Amino acid sequence: MAQEDTRKIGILLFPEVEELDAIGPWEVLSFWTRNFAGDGWRVFCFSADGSPVTCAKGLTVAAHHAMAELPALDVLLHPGGRGTRPQLEDGQHLEWVRAQRRSVPLMTSVCTGSLVYAAAGLLAGRPATTHWASLDRLAELDPTIDVRPEERFVDDGDLITSAGVSAGIDMALHLVTRLASPERARQVRRGIQYDPRPPV
Repeated sequence: MAQEDTRKIGILLFPEVEELDAIGPWEVLSFWTRNFAGDGWRVFCFSADGSPVTCAKGLTVAAHHAMAELPALDVLLHPGGRGTRPQLEDGQHLEWVRAQRRSVPLMTSVCTGSLVYAAAGLLAGRPATTHWASLDRLAELDPTIDVRPEERFVDDGDLITSAGVSAGIDMALHLVTRLASPERARQVRRGIQYDPRPPV
């Protein structure tokens, strides 16, 4: 498949992003796109200026692109973490999110990434979820949101939100189901040996 025909998933990186919010979906989506290139998708990470970012627990992660040089996205994934707190008051970032909503067919979030979507007005009157500790904040940001506290992820068609941290892996597998097939998602799940049986 020609590069220009390949559909694109972009994962946003920013200072104090929660590591697994970004890296969990990356593991799922990169395993899929690298091992099943014929499905016609690729995934990459980007940051505001293309520089590496230091995550919430100190891991430094490099970006593939800067926002200004992003190719057209088919899917945007906005992670959460402490770094989303200033974004809720950052008019420039919120306007960037709104601009993505106008051009990107499928918007997704992990953890408190949904708070940013709410602050940008994307979740008005829609079902959504977030990290359990931020459910009240989600409702405060926009009382019209149908907050779903028990859901690992909420698929509302062109917008998918997921709960905290590890829930992003489930959401990413759901994305593979939507964008490819349930069988492909099962192949990916087996490939990364994701079969949660918590020891505690």
